[in-house]
Amino acid sequence: MKLETKQDFTDMLFTLTEPIKKFVLPDKAGYIFGSHSTWYDDRAAVCEAFSRPLWGLAPYFAGGRRDADFEDIYLTGLKNGSDPESGGYFGDCRDRDQRFVEMAAIAYAMLLCPDILWEPLPVQAKNNLCAWLNQINSHDVCDSNWIFFRVLVNTAFKKRGRPEFNRERLEKDLARIDEFYIADGWYMDGVNGQKDYYIAFAIHFYSLIYAAFMSGDDPERCEIYKARAEQFAKTFIYWFADGGEALPYGRSLTYRFAQAAFWSACVIADIRPFSIGVMKGLITRNLNQWLKSDMLDNAGILTVGYKYPNLIMSEHYNAHGSPYWGLKVFAVLALPDSHEFFTAQPEPLPELDKIKRIDAADMLCARRGADVTAYPSGTHREFGCGQIIPKYLKFAYSTKFGFNVSYSNVSLPELAPDNMLVFEINGVLFTRNNSEGFELFENGLKTRWSAFEDIKAETEIIITETGHIRRHKITSPYAGFAYDCGFAVASRDADCAGSGADGSTAWAKNSFSACSVSGNGTAMVFDASPNTNIFYGKTVIPAVKYILRKGETIIETVITEE
Repeated sequence: MKLETKQDFTDMLFTLTEPIKKFVLPDKAGYIFGSHSTWYDDRAAVCEAFSRPLWGLAPYFAGGRRDADFEDIYLTGLKNGSDPESGGYFGDCRDRDQRFVEMAAIAYAMLLCPDILWEPLPVQAKNNLCAWLNQINSHDVCDSNWIFFRVLVNTAFKKRGRPEFNRERLEKDLARIDEFYIADGWYMDGVNGQKDYYIAFAIHFYSLIYAAFMSGDDPERCEIYKARAEQFAKTFIYWFADGGEALPYGRSLTYRFAQAAFWSACVIADIRPFSIGVMKGLITRNLNQWLKSDMLDNAGILTVGYKYPNLIMSEHYNAHGSPYWGLKVFAVLALPDSHEFFTAQPEPLPELDKIKRIDAADMLCARRGADVTAYPSGTHREFGCGQIIPKYLKFAYSTKFGFNVSYSNVSLPELAPDNMLVFEINGVLFTRNNSEGFELFENGLKTRWSAFEDIKAETEIIITETGHIRRHKITSPYAGFAYDCGFAVASRDADCAGSGADGSTAWAKNSFSACSVSGNGTAMVFDASPNTNIFYGKTVIPAVKYILRKGETIIETVITEE
């Protein structure tokens, strides 16, 4: 799809949002286009589906465009959803309520397009809406990027001249966000310590929206936010492959093209870590590779999943409306039609290092041809929200191969452990579930970890021209087996896939990728259970099987990717 002019971006936004109109509820305070459950209540899920399209529609309206259907849906929906006497009421809130997440999109609309989605509301409706939003000021939010939801609500209160504005709460929240800052533009996402896309499409995105609206009220902090974003951009760009694919790593990947929302926020906040053409290229290539995927169902609705519908890889907080969070990338639609972003030609990535050590993110990124492979330290704290171990604790993550999540630890196919070292003890399989420390080097890293309390491992990864080498030193009181697994290679019917094992080397290939593994053990290839890979419905995994002895076992495996 051509993405050059403002109309091009508008057309894509409506490709993604027009289909939801037919699923609006009679009270217009929500949509229902799915039936699976989450760990929050169904009414909150309906509220989520209502609010998240505003991440795209609010900048669309702010940029001077109109749509009578959506204006009617959202004016009526905001009126009914915030009225406790209405059958469409969004619901009262408690501490750490999912509704707080959705308040951020409504606050965003109040900031960007008050003439469309605020001023036309009757006085009582405005009062009801602000009373409902103000619940966030009297409850706890999660100690993470969630704090910015309250920041956005209070910023909207301030800009709309509302008495609900809580200056003291705003200052405390902004101070807490600063405590998450690490260095080089990187934050950690609160107490859980993850350093993933939430740094880009949440903390930086919100901070740049804050900077765009509060530069006259809070100039010093706004300049700090802009400077940090510019620093962050210099390493975050390493997460993007030449063709637009962004690194599949961490949680909330079902938000898909939110991966590129940071670059849109940079344009909105008028900062230039790279040229407009480079940032436009990052955005357009990322969006276009998503358009080639199977992310939409037959009704044109965004599905929970990644490259195809897939509840196996989802988090417990992915309701039917969750994927529309990705519409943040359309922040650029708030710009005037004549803005240079819409006249600039998309440019390729600038020249980047072949191996980039990103200390603040605890990882290295290697570029091979057009693709990116990341080697994270595997830092992880208990945070059980769905498939967290495969999303953070593999040895490598690739824009070419994707990665696999797991059904169970009953068998290797169901565990689907690409880029993991698996221990088999008495027929039970174990993988890394905790990190005990790490060191980064210029061409690799060392990690210390455990599969469970009694099995300890130290793994050294050395990045090579063709892949990487893993050296494991394992201490175990048990005898058994260890499987060192390579990348998962697509093996769908159309992929022209083949695989095999010969002594100490196993390989798998298809028409567009290949992986081989070799070591001083027995080579093998196994089929991963279907739909465990987030890119491809069927994959095979080459591996080397080693004997695990009581005491110390040292193994070395060479992984080649192409």
